[in-house]
Amino acid sequence: MSKFTDLGLNEALIRAIEDMGFETPSDIQQEAIPVLLEKETDLVALAQTGTGKTAAFGFPLIQKINEQSRTTQGLILSPTRELCLQITQELKNYSKYIKGLNVVAIYGGASITEQAREIKKGAQIVVATPGRMQDMVNRNLVDITKIEYCILDEADEMLNMGFYEDITSILSHTPQEKNTWLFSATMPREVARIAKEFMYDPAEITVGSKNSGSENVQHEFYMVFGRDRYLALKRLADANPDIFSVIFCRTKRDTQSVAEKLIEDGYNAAALHGDLSQNQRDLVMKSFRNKQIQMLVATDVAARGIDVDDVTHVINYQLPDEVETYTHRSGRTGRAGKSGISMVIITKSEIRKIKAIEKIIKRRFEEKSIPSGMEICEIQMYHLANKVKETKINHEIDKYLPAIEDVLKDLDKEELIKKMFSVEFTRFYNYYKDTKDLKATGQPVANNNPADIPNDGDVRYFINVGERDGYDWRSLKDFLKETLDLGRDDVFKVDVKESFSFFNTDAAHAETILGFFTDFKVDGRFVNVEISNKTGGGGGRERRGGFKKRDNNRNQQRGPRSGKKPQNDGNRNFKGRRRNR
Repeated sequence: MSKFTDLGLNEALIRAIEDMGFETPSDIQQEAIPVLLEKETDLVALAQTGTGKTAAFGFPLIQKINEQSRTTQGLILSPTRELCLQITQELKNYSKYIKGLNVVAIYGGASITEQAREIKKGAQIVVATPGRMQDMVNRNLVDITKIEYCILDEADEMLNMGFYEDITSILSHTPQEKNTWLFSATMPREVARIAKEFMYDPAEITVGSKNSGSENVQHEFYMVFGRDRYLALKRLADANPDIFSVIFCRTKRDTQSVAEKLIEDGYNAAALHGDLSQNQRDLVMKSFRNKQIQMLVATDVAARGIDVDDVTHVINYQLPDEVETYTHRSGRTGRAGKSGISMVIITKSEIRKIKAIEKIIKRRFEEKSIPSGMEICEIQMYHLANKVKETKINHEIDKYLPAIEDVLKDLDKEELIKKMFSVEFTRFYNYYKDTKDLKATGQPVANNNPADIPNDGDVRYFINVGERDGYDWRSLKDFLKETLDLGRDDVFKVDVKESFSFFNTDAAHAETILGFFTDFKVDGRFVNVEISNKTGGGGGRERRGGFKKRDNNRNQQRGPRSGKKPQNDGNRNFKGRRRNR
């Protein structure tokens, strides 16, 4: 492969590249840089997250900019504040030997007047989030009528986040004769629409297959019942002691809940979502980059700015609503030439999504079983042994050795080793010794014959709780959605009677629902769900009065790291809780 010196870059850039330790260009850099340097052209470049796209457009942009002029010549739009700041810092590093070249970041959450002041001082390159840039254009605080280059970075993500109107409005204020460079991981219809409307005969570069996943990422899925999703997450973490991961949830609420449970169970975890203040987000990301946080639980939007090369695992606690989003999630690992693993925790009803994702990323998933308790104990024991072997001796301990040897003098070598390893091993053994297998396949499915479960259409269920248990149609629907991790419209036709109720779901959810209620108790009695022969139904009127809502988080078992007394992770003896009127 060519070196950077062969790509046509000037001496100032080569010096900066050498300072940063870059030796060989990535595929996207090798393809894009010569094209952008040799001619004035529009460009559509498709490449995965983490493949070096910033340098692919950053090097040519810096080389083409006239640093003698204070006019804004280059505009880069990126989806999030974090990515905006990251691109700005990288461009400053690339241009360190070019005197007079200024790069300014424009983003929400900071003083707009201060940002406008920085631009007026002379900013040849502006890096901005679409929302803040649109605001500044509307206030006449920035002039982009003379820009020569416009770069849309992570274009698909900007559009997924609802920035289409902002982007088109911003582009309408730029000159027609500019060059537009569009970089994206995927090519959905909206991105193609932008290219068609605002670009002229663009050159096209695709690194790997279009919309494909990185070859450095291994894809795995683990099938469990919905109620066991969190327990499965903990086992995956315990089975990978050196895990440094991003865990993806669909909603801010789930993100916060999972992070809080992990912290309570003794894991080094934190949440990253849109409800955090900017200062909180900055602190979380600083801790994650410094590896003080091992497990970062994030929403898709909040994770856009994560650019950490050493992430070992991406865990999809829940699959995204749009299957294309999986490409961005898995792109958080396997970066900078390193290998990574993308894990997906699914229920049986979601297996069709795995097939859809495989078509998009053009990679096969490997189905794996959640490790058993004893497998985890074995992994942890050997991990500890290797850790002891590789630990460098701190000779400050030498002065304490006589006292330590006196305490341990009655122990022979074998007994000493057993005792030392039992300190760590016993915690995991006591926690996992009586736990069940979490794999969904092979477990009983309620009281229905699997052959009787419909393959398509709607399924109507009978459940042996009703008004007597404090439910009306709305509270029962909410309980089923939250407990079974279903979407807003997945539960319908809820009909609550005095001592029992009916509800409907799509047939795809049947096995998950029936499996969940195989061994489910409320106040000491079993709650049964069966497929009903009754075909009617409809949401009843909301009744006055309070209702019970089970707290599905209360009995989540304390993890082996928490130091709290463990419970059997197969137990589902939930207590009811009455909501005040």
